Amino acid sequence: MVPDNALEGMILSASGWRGIFARDGGEESRDPEIDDNHRLIAAAAAKVFADYVKKTTGADKPVVIVGSDTRPTGRAIADAVIRALLSEGCGVLYSGVTAAPEIMAYARSAGAAGKAAGFVYISASHNPIGHNGLKFGLTDGGVLPASVTAILIDEFRRFMAEALLNDHHTDNPALNVVYAAMAETKKEALRLYLDFTAEVVSGGGAAGGQDLLDSLRKGLSQRPLGIAADLNGSARTLSIDKEFLETLGAKLHIINGRPGEIVHRIVPEGESLEPCRLFLENIHKDDPSVVLGYVPDCDGDRGNLVIWDDETGAARILEAQEVFALACVAELASLVWTGEISYDNKGNALSKAALAVNGPTSMRIEQIARAFDVSLFRAEVGEANVVALARRLREQGFIVRILGEGSAGGTITHPSAVRDPIDTVCAVIKLLSIRSAEGKPGLFELWCDLAGEAETYHEDFTLNDVIASLPAFVTTGTYSPEAVLKVAAKDHPLLKNRYQEIFLREWELRKDELRSRYGITSWEVTAYVGIEEKRGIARFGEAGKGGLKIIFSNHEGRNIACIWMRGSATEPVFRIMAEAEGSDKRLERDLIEWQRRMVTEADNALRGA
Repeated sequence: MVPDNALEGMILSASGWRGIFARDGGEESRDPEIDDNHRLIAAAAAKVFADYVKKTTGADKPVVIVGSDTRPTGRAIADAVIRALLSEGCGVLYSGVTAAPEIMAYARSAGAAGKAAGFVYISASHNPIGHNGLKFGLTDGGVLPASVTAILIDEFRRFMAEALLNDHHTDNPALNVVYAAMAETKKEALRLYLDFTAEVVSGGGAAGGQDLLDSLRKGLSQRPLGIAADLNGSARTLSIDKEFLETLGAKLHIINGRPGEIVHRIVPEGESLEPCRLFLENIHKDDPSVVLGYVPDCDGDRGNLVIWDDETGAARILEAQEVFALACVAELASLVWTGEISYDNKGNALSKAALAVNGPTSMRIEQIARAFDVSLFRAEVGEANVVALARRLREQGFIVRILGEGSAGGTITHPSAVRDPIDTVCAVIKLLSIRSAEGKPGLFELWCDLAGEAETYHEDFTLNDVIASLPAFVTTGTYSPEAVLKVAAKDHPLLKNRYQEIFLREWELRKDELRSRYGITSWEVTAYVGIEEKRGIARFGEAGKGGLKIIFSNHEGRNIACIWMRGSATEPVFRIMAEAEGSDKRLERDLIEWQRRMVTEADNALRGA
């Protein structure tokens, strides 16, 4: 039986089952070994998933793909998972170190060919290096939806409380077969991921997709583009990045390209992008075509960008929200370019299209959606929630080309169902390379026209010009110190109800000041629970453990600012955010400090209750 303290250290959610797996218990530990308790946790998780796959597929011996990122404990956890799956009668394909989008593309293609029924991916995403965890999925290209994960979590907890596991540490002849086939399995995963990425970048097989890909390659041949990549020892060091980007005609320069040599913080935001920024500056001196750089996280499913800034003559880091906004502009403009979205003579879209994003994604996306006349829908934080929302929208007849979590720069481009930095980078390449020619406007010109900024477009535009055209907002960074709180309250609905009392009191005290200083005249509260968006809730606690946003409007009824909160499902922290329209940081600073005070007061009140 696994001791309670080992299980208590696990955070179980749709985004992954995570904890500190390193044997010495250090968050930043590079110890590759795990103890027997965590080996049993991994085996139990695999058993529960095996049972689910058997019930779902009806197969007696379903084949499960197993892969991991480059964390030191990945191999030991994989060994425990593989042994458990074999013991449960499953077949196993082990691809070793594999990027998250790669294993999901592999599962999707292998599933379509009847060669696999699901996958187990070993990673803790952006958590520190001593952490690790597991994600599960079938063959639809993404992780299991939150509703299914909740059932598996309950089954896992019940199983761990009631049963002893068999010893999976014994020899199994099938284990040697799995390991012997690992190189071929990895080779097949790369091939299928390469093909699938070409499909994603070209538009998922839609009409005009091949023309778009041809125009992209032609644009890169006419205007060479270099890219700097700091892979930080991640799973992307053994993936398709160089081959795919150079097949398009871009030139890729890489640092920190040895798998497992993680040289800085894993989460690709803020200071983690500084080595790439300096790398880009250095190579730009010799090759001015190098104007873009990216940094993935350890499992390679998220990446944020650095760019060359022509105005300052230096490289700079883009905020995650800017990255997502760029990708949205690129992919929506691509839909217009291929004719999948068209307009009547009044500018109304003739196609039913939508964006699916999470609650704290910047309000600038609302303005981008209006420019393209597409609908915008929001879900709770969590990749599985956004993917599930997009799927529901497609069932309702919407075109949903791009979705994701702008708060983390997480771009998901259909038909992919997972974040992928290659797709993000390719979205920016499209904006720069598919230019106006032979009377047909390019992507950036289309955006300028639809955004009412036709006069700002010029033929020799740069990436600076594209970024300058985005709606201006100041947003608290997800991983900035101001955005993270430690709260004692375990009952988040109760915390939010207490917060409501404090906010209503504070609003009465501050409403005149907010009107006179910032033009804020009213507010509305919205909750994001799973894939549901609940506006105007009576009690803030109705948000449960989901996101809670208060949106502030001016006298014209236009949304100009917001504050947001939610407890993390993958880390023991409480996240908050503020945002304000424009480029003046004072309102955002005021709002985030106000939000911290109110949440802290609510938490302190519950401690003393």
